Amino acid sequence: MGERVLGDDELLRALLARQMLLERTDLTPERAVEKLAGLQTQNAPTGYVGLFSRLSGFARTDLTDALHSGRVVQAWAMRSTIHMLSPRDYRTFTTAVRAAQRASWLRVLPDVTDEHAVAAAAVLREYLADGPRRQAEIAARLAEEGLPKRVFPCVQHWVELVRVPPAGTWETPRAHVYGLADTWLRAGSAPDEDAARAELVTRYLAAFGPASVPDVARFPGWNVTETRAVLESLDLRRFRDERGVELVDVRRAPLPHADTPVPVRFLGPFDAVLLLGHASRARIVPAEHREKVFATSMPRSTPTFLVDGRVAGTWSQRDGRVEVTPFGPLTASQQREVDDEAGRLAAWITA
Repeated sequence: MGERVLGDDELLRALLARQMLLERTDLTPERAVEKLAGLQTQNAPTGYVGLFSRLSGFARTDLTDALHSGRVVQAWAMRSTIHMLSPRDYRTFTTAVRAAQRASWLRVLPDVTDEHAVAAAAVLREYLADGPRRQAEIAARLAEEGLPKRVFPCVQHWVELVRVPPAGTWETPRAHVYGLADTWLRAGSAPDEDAARAELVTRYLAAFGPASVPDVARFPGWNVTETRAVLESLDLRRFRDERGVELVDVRRAPLPHADTPVPVRFLGPFDAVLLLGHASRARIVPAEHREKVFATSMPRSTPTFLVDGRVAGTWSQRDGRVEVTPFGPLTASQQREVDDEAGRLAAWITA
């Protein structure tokens, strides 16, 4: 018997269900970021907005407190992007991607060698031993050693660094203060690389699947060959999409029916649900609107809102109000739902 074919609407609802965008849950911030396989947050407020749209009764202080206590950390992880992670996931995910990310940086920075990065890591272990430092101070210290200017930030794949609050919080968005992970995180050790890779793939599929092999590869930044090797070690179920592409998935993950109702949800810049292969697979960003969300003239993606599970417009916050700009006409009921959710978001922002 051939694999079950999943339509675009089924794949969309699978993605939204796993991303907690079909129904808000009552998880803590640390459990939520684990369920999401990390929360991408180049722009710190995005993490807060992302949890507002996913958690019931979520207050901004819930996440700020978790960051200050170390129950949630911010650091480079998959694709050398800032993620909010639990301490356990930080150790697992960085172990899983470290080799690939080191190789990638050395390819794109011809003036930086492995020897430079190793030397920079040694300098930072000593320099940060007494406490965190601002990025400008770190860059100046590395320059004193005659190291290439661009060795930072890629050195973060040679020495484990985390962003230290209050930097990277709602109140102080710029995540520019760094400390050694070993002095900031609770005790714990990383798994071996093979176990870490298997865990990362499993968690990606649970949070974003079903997915094609290239989709899986894009999430950590691996090549397809090494991704296939990891997938072959796992017990997975298999499907096809409407175009005949094979999809893999963990067992017992939700696959809602294609007509499952989808509520309006608001997302911040760089929310991972809009990025990478899973977004195009589920058609969450309509092709005709993609340049309104991602454009080379913008340093980041635009805050968006979803109607029926797909991006239907952008939003901005101004003078205590959330203003929406739909990409096209909305029905009266859709407009009411958008306005109601915008009102809830505005009240949460100004609380």
